[in-house]
Amino acid sequence: MKRFALNRRTLVSALAAGTTLGLAALTPLAASAQDAYPSKIVRIVVPFPPGGSTDLLARKLGEKLAAQWKQTVIVDNRPGAGGTVGADHVSKSAPDGYTLLLGVTGSNGIAGSLYPNLPYDPVKGFTPVTAVVTAPLLLVKGERVAAKTVAELVAAAKAKPGSITYGSPGTGTSMHLTGEMFELATKTALLHIPYRGSAGALSDLMGGQIDLMFGDILVVMPQIEAKKLTPIAVTSKERHPMFPNVPTVAESGYPGFEALSWQGLFAPPGTPAAIVDKLNKDVNAALASADIQEYFVSRGFKLGGSGAAEYKAFIEAENKKWATIVKTAGVKPD
Repeated sequence: MKRFALNRRTLVSALAAGTTLGLAALTPLAASAQDAYPSKIVRIVVPFPPGGSTDLLARKLGEKLAAQWKQTVIVDNRPGAGGTVGADHVSKSAPDGYTLLLGVTGSNGIAGSLYPNLPYDPVKGFTPVTAVVTAPLLLVKGERVAAKTVAELVAAAKAKPGSITYGSPGTGTSMHLTGEMFELATKTALLHIPYRGSAGALSDLMGGQIDLMFGDILVVMPQIEAKKLTPIAVTSKERHPMFPNVPTVAESGYPGFEALSWQGLFAPPGTPAAIVDKLNKDVNAALASADIQEYFVSRGFKLGGSGAAEYKAFIEAENKKWATIVKTAGVKPD
């Protein structure tokens, strides 16, 4: 018994020491495993068809990351339901850093308040990695509207409520909800005309069937340059460097007004912090490269560079902001 007791005490001590040594030994192994990321193909899910700006951005970013990691990065297009099909897929994917989402304002900022049966939580259902690009919208007018400033537009809208129309790519898009935000801020009543995409709205704006549009810079810039559309205001807090003479809505008498079209990188919930940190660092380095900067800045985008925690706070704030607009304006999905 004595011998057994002695051996048992020795064994317990050894196990205790071994446990400590084991944990210490595992720590560098875990760090090594994280340092080895990525060790296989990384997929960036784009929740839209090939050929659009989100798809193009993902491919440019994927090329940079593939060269940096010496690992294959593929773009996986999963379109449907305004970006929510692809977003849902990533939200339910393994949290290992090998399936990522290039999410947008609609899928990760607006959808949660617009669709009551959304199959994912746009805040809790993802691990935000970093902002990729942001861009304001431009409030542009066609020939039917005489107003050249926000003040003149507001005066005309108040004189004949509901007589001034604006088009958007569809109900619940950031272009539509920016119009709703504008109405609430200015206490005006505009008439929203939804289309199935920006092309139809732009065509009718130039044709004189509608009056206004809150448009993506890439979409409306060629028509502005051709003098077919006139910019009235920009929806960011600061003036846009490509349109230095176009005032912001905020400086036109509505402080705090800001509506941005953005795209960001998201991982599934529960992705290890070490992988998120590596993704954040490597993606931001890719975005800082001269060719990426030149390509996207020349098209009106501001490239990201946020920390993961900072971007998480931004996403939470965006969801709250758009939820307030949807609720106050009484917006319902088509």
